Amino acid sequence: MPRRSKFRIGKRAVELLRVEKGDAVFWDRDLAGFGVRVHATGRKVYVVQTRGPDGPKRVSLGRHGEISVDEARRRARSAIDRLKQGEDPSPPRELTVAALAERYLGTHVAARCKPGSARLYRLVLRRHILPALGAKPLGAVGLKDAADLHRRLRESPYIANRTARVLSGMFRQAEAWGLVPPGSDPCRSLRYYPERPRGRFLAPEEYRRLGAALGEAEARGPTWGPAVAAIRMLLLTGCRKSEIVTLRWDDVDRTAGELRLRGAKSGPRMVPLTAPVLRVLDGIPRARGNPWVIRGRRPGTHLTDLAYHWTRIAARAGLEGVRIHDLRHSYASRALALGEGLSAIGRLLGHAGVGTTARYAHPMRDKEREAAARVGDSIAVHIASARGAPRAGAG
Repeated sequence: MPRRSKFRIGKRAVELLRVEKGDAVFWDRDLAGFGVRVHATGRKVYVVQTRGPDGPKRVSLGRHGEISVDEARRRARSAIDRLKQGEDPSPPRELTVAALAERYLGTHVAARCKPGSARLYRLVLRRHILPALGAKPLGAVGLKDAADLHRRLRESPYIANRTARVLSGMFRQAEAWGLVPPGSDPCRSLRYYPERPRGRFLAPEEYRRLGAALGEAEARGPTWGPAVAAIRMLLLTGCRKSEIVTLRWDDVDRTAGELRLRGAKSGPRMVPLTAPVLRVLDGIPRARGNPWVIRGRRPGTHLTDLAYHWTRIAARAGLEGVRIHDLRHSYASRALALGEGLSAIGRLLGHAGVGTTARYAHPMRDKEREAAARVGDSIAVHIASARGAPRAGAG
């Protein structure tokens, strides 16, 4: 065991220590077993020495200048306690955000999320979370770190909010795994930015131009055929792109009049097989040995580059800023305009709750505003014309 010392390890005291040759250990007077080894070269390393079940042991804690005296003293207390218990004096390295992200993607996201959601999570992690926080231990990530990251992305509210939600989901899952204590979510008190509706709704004239562009694309040859059929199915069903391109012929139940969507976002569901949809299906040639309705270029595959085809068809139709997902929005908007209720539309679209469907109600609110303006203007004309007229009973 180290001899009792009158020397107290402190920043100034350690910096003044010198040895002429070799090295020497100077022990701390307050914490038995805590010392600093000083080399003639000027190198100084904090050490601890104590007796455990297997005899005395000495271990290094870190170099002076790379760790502070306070950190060295904290490590010394922990190492002495572990040595006396016969344990490894080096505490297990704390999990970093990058290590948690790898586990989160491989264990949770891969098993619980749809491919589209998984791609979004990987994108958000790669571009935003890991560059900012990847090297930080989980215990070092606090509310300020999350708020700073969220604020840096404020010019894109959608991305800022998704980034915060992915980070929050990671920490909540880490709590469930017992990797961090309850209440460690650094995003728990964030105020999310308001997001403008991203939906774009096709007008009747735009539907007509799109129909013409689809006909022109189909006439170009077999390469465009599957893409045109897929877009027509999206227009007529309100389905998601992934639900149509992964539709199998076995999922087309003509007897029951339904399309069975096994891989739908909110779970398997049925979509009514209407006469217009049947006409599209009847026009799709079946490829031998290929189970997919929307076949790909290689034998036995389904179409994977529908976005490529949509970009060109939309440009041909003059649909500036219209995404392929907006066909789904347009389907919901048309259903509202025809008087269908939110509950029925939600079932058609496969929404888990009516709250998701309610966002499509804003085109109807715009129409209500226009109607209110027309009625108000009409009444205002009469009110204005009555100005200056004698009031009843006057004179």
